[in-house]
Amino acid sequence: MASTRREFLQNSAAAAAFGAFNGPLPARPRPNDHRDREKRAVDPRYRPVVTPNGTSLPFKEKDGVRVYHLVPQVVQHEFAPGLEAECWGYNGRVHGPTIEAVEGDRVRIYVTNRLPAPTTVHWHGMVVPSGMDGVGGLSQRPIEPGETFKYEFTIGRAGTFMYHSHHDEMTQMALGLMGMIVVHPRAPTTPPPDRDYALLLSEWSIRPGSRRPDPNEMTDFNVLTFNAKVFPATAPLVAKTGERVRVRIGNLSAMDHHPIHLHGHSFLVTETDGGTIPESARWPETTVLVPVGSTRTIELTAYPGDWALHCHMTHHVMTQMGHGVPNLIGVDPSAFDEKVGQFLPQFSESSSMQMGESESMEQDTPKNSIAMMGGDGPQGYITMGGMFTILKVRDEVAEGTDPDWYPAPEGSTARPATSLELSADGIDAS
Repeated sequence: MASTRREFLQNSAAAAAFGAFNGPLPARPRPNDHRDREKRAVDPRYRPVVTPNGTSLPFKEKDGVRVYHLVPQVVQHEFAPGLEAECWGYNGRVHGPTIEAVEGDRVRIYVTNRLPAPTTVHWHGMVVPSGMDGVGGLSQRPIEPGETFKYEFTIGRAGTFMYHSHHDEMTQMALGLMGMIVVHPRAPTTPPPDRDYALLLSEWSIRPGSRRPDPNEMTDFNVLTFNAKVFPATAPLVAKTGERVRVRIGNLSAMDHHPIHLHGHSFLVTETDGGTIPESARWPETTVLVPVGSTRTIELTAYPGDWALHCHMTHHVMTQMGHGVPNLIGVDPSAFDEKVGQFLPQFSESSSMQMGESESMEQDTPKNSIAMMGGDGPQGYITMGGMFTILKVRDEVAEGTDPDWYPAPEGSTARPATSLELSADGIDAS
């Protein structure tokens, strides 16, 4: 039966007012939360993928079928300390847990809707029976609040895919309903990588002071995330020197493609969501463009150091950036403090501190907002935010740990040039 305009407005109102739906909000997962410790089944057929800042969905085997349970629900999510929002996620997480399986597996996925609005789940990039494709109104009726639906199909091929709501998806994806799917090959033709990571790219509109993402935004997204985190809260990717590292990158951003750049390495693009690229057709890159609705998989040999991994759209490595600021490049600021201090004496007092002092102090920011860019680094303040993380490569790494900053060998770090060096090389720096 066709939806009426009244029903559409009622559903939209339910989504807009989801903070008021009956029942308490689920707690935000923390590192010591029981959800993070929940033991998942072990499958000896593959090496599990690691989802930084995330986890994989537990499963069980039942009569030869791999059984999962997805629970879309309201989640209070922290993008970084100081920036939280009421989002929609799966199983208490934003984004949802990574689903892992093996090519040829029969899978059964129960979906219990604990949202205040109808939803579905679409298995993005996977070839499934039409009735299991998850498009609300086309391949199935929506899952009403409180209902549990069953999806069941046989996985046809290995690869990196995604899942997300396909009912009122502009709203529901903008609130966080998405996750990664990794299907391992049943008969691998190459050895598994030493490290296997999954990153899901997304973008949000969260104005300072607000407590919900704005799903009506079309162009001006101001929170850009790896696995629903912004730097400095993004967990690093860790490897040992010489290891083969695979990074699976999916993009479910609303409007933006992302050129993901890795410092200090070149890599091969080995896979798209359409399938594995034959070895003869793979190409080397240092930046891989991940279009909206696509996945790209890269492989590299790890070289020691701390290496930036980030989107190369410069506004995508900032958080909650504003655009209502005049261009002050080239303006002489020498008399600024004095003139403002004539009207605001307290400003004059605070601005008398040295810059180094003020940088180390906690700055006042609007409610539920963080600095546009930055986090502490080994050489000072890292002026990056948003879609930024670090590949940390060491000769020795304790499993499951985040190593300290890279101790660069003597003489291998950029430093001020001496007058003798300048003179010897004929450089006039005056």
